Amino acid sequence: MKTKIQNKIAINIIRIIAGLVVIILLFLLGDILIAGVPHISWHFLTAASQSFESGGGIGVQLFNSIYLLILTLIISFPISLGAGIFLSEYAPKNIVTSIVRMAIEVLSSLPSVVVGLFGFLLFVVQLQMGFSILSGAIALTFFNLPLLTRNIEESLRAVPNLQREAGMSLGLSKWRTVTRIVLPEALPGIVTGVVLGAGRVFGEAAALIYTAGQSATNINFGNWNPFNAASPLNLMRPAETLAVHIWKINSEGVMPDASAVSAGASAVLIIVVLLFNIFARIIGNSLYRKLTATK
Repeated sequence: MKTKIQNKIAINIIRIIAGLVVIILLFLLGDILIAGVPHISWHFLTAASQSFESGGGIGVQLFNSIYLLILTLIISFPISLGAGIFLSEYAPKNIVTSIVRMAIEVLSSLPSVVVGLFGFLLFVVQLQMGFSILSGAIALTFFNLPLLTRNIEESLRAVPNLQREAGMSLGLSKWRTVTRIVLPEALPGIVTGVVLGAGRVFGEAAALIYTAGQSATNINFGNWNPFNAASPLNLMRPAETLAVHIWKINSEGVMPDASAVSAGASAVLIIVVLLFNIFARIIGNSLYRKLTATK
């Protein structure tokens, strides 16, 4: 009887803690969305920002954030995929592998501002790349690489060994077994991790302040030549992202409607991150049902 009472008390405490977490999250999201959603409009999402006048938007900053995210994933995902496959399927259990794993863990725990300062000293100063989209994308790659690698490794390890043994018994090589059997089975978990990591990268600010810069140059959306200085695709131009823009507004506040712009931009950022999480669930479940033939 005493054991049953203790079990009920423990379960109720866990439920209360879980409820508190949900309440805190809803309070934070509700406060930001209630304050910011009324300021969101098509003009706000597409217009250029203003420094000393009211009525500016976040169009350039929103484009920069999406562009930086795409470049970061293009750079980091192939490297993470190769590292995850090696650590899960090929890496021997020795001291070298242990050091690699420890390096990944340490790199994943580094504060983003440290990654930003490293990118500033190496790419902006030493390599003379300046404040640019390319510097920011490489810095975000260092920030995102260990998280993606660990996610891919864990997704591959979650595949039962029977799948590997079945492939080898059919005469497939180790590589074909991994690419044709193990990788498709782990794909839903990998996609979920990539989308969730993309949401985290999208909201990153500290690493980009020192690498991509704090200014949004006037770009011409009618010129898509990546070698032109006014092109949105130019990799060497400074690119203030949405998260950096929010930080800059709250630290400087030089426009008359700074509070409204900050609230609207924060709401857009939260909505995009929420959409990343929702799409991660939908895509992951859809791929799992398709690849495992479950309803």
